[in-house]
Amino acid sequence: MTNAGATDPARVARVGFAGTPEFARVALDALVEAGFEVPLVLTQPDRPAGRGLKLQPSAVKQAALELGLAVAQPRSLRLDGRFPDDAAAARAALLAARLDLLVVAAYGLILPSWVLELPPRGCLNIHASLLPRWRGAAPIQRAIEAGDTETGITIMQMDAGLDTGAMLLRAALPIASDDNTARLHDKLAALGGRLIVQALRELDRLTPTPQPETGVTYASKIGKAEGQLDWMQPAALIERRVRAFDPFPGCSFTLGGEPIKLWRARVATGHGAPGQVLPAGDGRLVVACGDGALELLELQRTGGRRVATQDFLRGHAVSAGQVLGRAGGTDNERA
Repeated sequence: MTNAGATDPARVARVGFAGTPEFARVALDALVEAGFEVPLVLTQPDRPAGRGLKLQPSAVKQAALELGLAVAQPRSLRLDGRFPDDAAAARAALLAARLDLLVVAAYGLILPSWVLELPPRGCLNIHASLLPRWRGAAPIQRAIEAGDTETGITIMQMDAGLDTGAMLLRAALPIASDDNTARLHDKLAALGGRLIVQALRELDRLTPTPQPETGVTYASKIGKAEGQLDWMQPAALIERRVRAFDPFPGCSFTLGGEPIKLWRARVATGHGAPGQVLPAGDGRLVVACGDGALELLELQRTGGRRVATQDFLRGHAVSAGQVLGRAGGTDNERA
């Protein structure tokens, strides 16, 4: 989908940017470092965070302010929506910015048609999957959860659909057997930054390729309830979910009625009733699942820190035969 050569960045010099989290910040930094002028950055409004629930700027806003870039934070871009004044102000800012093109990365707001049609060179999206697999909100997590062996970045010409636009560039990245979402996110963010710079430099030489109709999957948003471990599931699936849901929402179970987070695990040998603690050596905690068993390697109590299971067990008496519960439910323990 690409040919050799490069265009002068000045031909797409005025690049708007729309993004919110750390994944997008990496791309913004890459664009600025590559010499593209960014006259306007769109990002989501500040959100309450931390124990004091103080308003915190997004990672993209922090980077934009450090770089001296203009920032707009509309609550919506729909001129006929709940916040028409926000949308109208954003429209005025985008028009004043005289953009050649808008780059979008994990922005979090739907772009209405007037935004998609405003820049002469259109809107490009940095999507963290090999489209058409894993369209949607959580492609990194869903790829790990499904047991995919590779993922990647797709630079896509945006249209009105959900990640349905024509592809300009794709680059694959292997998923390591120990990758969690945090590690894979960082790898993909770096790849996305490199690929969007390449796409803009080669824009006149790229041929948009429609996405194939086969192989379409959707990566639905991750809900907190998904982190509640169900020991009836196969051990291999639980292990993948532990990695997929790190750092959010984390996977949880109960021990003696207390919720415990599980941050690292590996498939083990053994059989028993789902949730039952199996005999294991000192410092080990192996739990039977619906298919196979799982060794729990890193745990966290509420308000505590992540610790290796060996350290966790020094303060918690766990014996073979106990049945661990599901977070939000109850334990069914026996001696």
